[in-house]
Parts: sequence; structure tokens; C-alpha cells
Amino acid sequence: MNFHTRKWIKPEDLNPNGTLFGGRLLEWIDEEAALYAIIQLENPRTVTKFMSEINFRSSAKKGDIIEIGLEPSAFGRTSLTLACEVRNKMTREVIISIDKIIMVSLDGDGNPAAHGKTETEYVKDRLEK
Repeated sequence: MNFHTRKWIKPEDLNPNGTLFGGRLLEWIDEEAALYAIIQLENPRTVTKFMSEINFRSSAKKGDIIEIGLEPSAFGRTSLTLACEVRNKMTREVIISIDKIIMVSLDGDGNPAAHGKTETEYVKDRLEK
């Protein structure tokens, strides 16, 4: 799993229990998945279609640094499926895992559109073409 993004847990990210608010974490995950899929599918009209069961395994508190990891698991005709794991950067303890996030490429009318991708591509390789 590649960990692309780090977040520093600040007071505004906490719930009444003093730990990371789950909704804030899901917002960060959704944004990171969208950015990843947009870059991979080369389509800014890529949206979240589905998230599988979300497993909160531990929490984070103010001052912790977390990192968000994503890994592609399947390319569909119009979709990209990702797995996600978030962990504490310092302790490596897993905070959350999501087995399946499905991102869908859309056309200008908002309908699913074939993207023609079958494997992970890196921007540096596209630039060499």
C-alpha cells in the first residue's frame, strides 16, 4: 500500500470524546480517493460510487500525524476500485481500513464513461511518451 497523504490532527478535527471525528477522516479518505482516481483515469469527472464496510480499528488524538494509504485492486470499464488504510505515522497502528472504494469515470452528461485504463500508470511514465 502506498501512503500518499499525511494529516496532522488539530482541535477542529476532534469529536466530543477528544479523538478524531470519524466524519472528518472519511472526508479526507474520499478526497484522497478522488484525487488518486482522477489522476489514474485522467478524468476530472470521477466520483465516488461505493464504499464497503468501514472498520474503525483505533483512533487518533490531537497532535497525532496520520497517513492515508490507497492501493488499486481492479480496473473496470468505467471504474477504479481501491483499498484504503489509514495509520498513525509514528506508531504504525492502523486506525481504519476500507476494503473497497469504487470510483467511477463520468462523461460530460454525468453518465459512466469508459476510461480505457487497465493498470496503474505513473505521471512520470506518461511524460516520457
